[in-house]
Amino acid sequence: MSEKFLNKPFDMVIFGGTGDLARRKLLPSLYRRDYHTQICNDARIVCVARQDISRGEFLSLVRESLLQFIKESEFGEPDWKQFSQCLHYIKLDIVIAEDWKSLTHFLNQQPDHVRIFYLATLPDLYSTVVSMLSGNALINDNSRIVLEKPVGSDLPSAEAINADIAEAFQEEQIFRTDHYLGKETVQNLTALRFGNSLFEPLWRNGTIDHVQITVAEEIGVGTRGQFYEDIGALRDMVQNHMLQLLCLIAMEPPSTFDNNQIRTEKLKVLQALRPITKTEVKEKTVRGQYRAGTMNGKPVQGYIDDLAETRSSNTETFVALKVQIDNWRWSNTPFYLCTGKRLAAKVSEIVIQFSPVAHSIFPDDAGELKANNLVIRLEPDEGIMLSLMSKQPGPAGFKLRSIPLNLSFNQVYQERYPDAYERLLIDVIRGEPALFVRRDEVELAWQWIDELIRGWATAGMDVKGYVAGSWGPADAAVLIARDHRTWHYALDYQ
Repeated sequence: MSEKFLNKPFDMVIFGGTGDLARRKLLPSLYRRDYHTQICNDARIVCVARQDISRGEFLSLVRESLLQFIKESEFGEPDWKQFSQCLHYIKLDIVIAEDWKSLTHFLNQQPDHVRIFYLATLPDLYSTVVSMLSGNALINDNSRIVLEKPVGSDLPSAEAINADIAEAFQEEQIFRTDHYLGKETVQNLTALRFGNSLFEPLWRNGTIDHVQITVAEEIGVGTRGQFYEDIGALRDMVQNHMLQLLCLIAMEPPSTFDNNQIRTEKLKVLQALRPITKTEVKEKTVRGQYRAGTMNGKPVQGYIDDLAETRSSNTETFVALKVQIDNWRWSNTPFYLCTGKRLAAKVSEIVIQFSPVAHSIFPDDAGELKANNLVIRLEPDEGIMLSLMSKQPGPAGFKLRSIPLNLSFNQVYQERYPDAYERLLIDVIRGEPALFVRRDEVELAWQWIDELIRGWATAGMDVKGYVAGSWGPADAAVLIARDHRTWHYALDYQ
């Protein structure tokens, strides 16, 4: 299925084509790829939504979105004119059978085009869309379907969605997105681990004391309040983004750089992930919910106020976990996961904390001998930093100092590199599935998450309030302090 060059004409149908994801990510990403001549002239991008708007109104909406979400230097009238010729709008209510006639007629005008169906909708609609696509004979051997996370809200719903889609599409035609997998630094994990003889012998228990994965956001739930109320941070972030990052860090080396071998190695990590039982949830997990506070010098309201219509809620906007992997490589090496909204800074990072040296030969007044760590920054400044101990220059005796070897992608690679959605969209067009999540990965991750949720319910674990602009509930600091460790963000961002 793979197309190494984007010279094959395609139709990309975006369901939810006027929604937030399409306007903020998908259409700007497609514009940039068109700007860089990676989309062939015969391509058609079809936005589908319920609004009854004219083509002119639709193009104005897209233009406004581009001006808002791309750099001013990237937008030019000739480029916009070229891109707009690829754009089409069709009014369609997914659940109304009569509305599908227009889309069917449009697609059948170019039966030889690769057909990509991008479902930028709520997961509840996935099965309905696929049923309608199948009923209108719109699926062929050159069709692909893209599913946004989360696929389902628990294991039974994920299995039901996957089963419905599998009736119409082969697994190699199904692209389940996790946009973190499209980030340059995340992809670099593979190169870092398996392209450097320096790290692989050290990448294991004994030499690595522990691993931290943090995805902190400054924003609140915003307009997604009611959607978020049914999901929460565990389902929204941990089930997909954070477990995928954990798998990439912890997996065994695949024998070749083959997408199925890589995904199989990730699956083995999920299989070895130790369940957090109902008797352990209070010791190994923290649930939090932001309250009113101050962000960047401005007051912000709490989660309950953001919901507007709800007076009380036990939905978590913050999660901290201690996770363990039961295999030979990682036995007794803990992984600490932390994610939350309305936190003190926007930062996504992976910290590989190496074990301290076995014995210090230096005098007591030389200073603290700190253990090395490797920090892989995903946001806001993508890069890799390795801390090393060094003698501080000067004649005042032997003084130790921890210094960073800092690789900033922005500084090293002067040219702009594609963002996550640009890369993922191009891989869908090419038919390259390596950066997408396989069905068995999704379902195994839900199995682990569901047990944790049942543990919360059995233990009666309510959310702990934390002030917006802080680093979450005090219990999160206690969770890692029990093991005589500290969150890396508490040292670097406070």
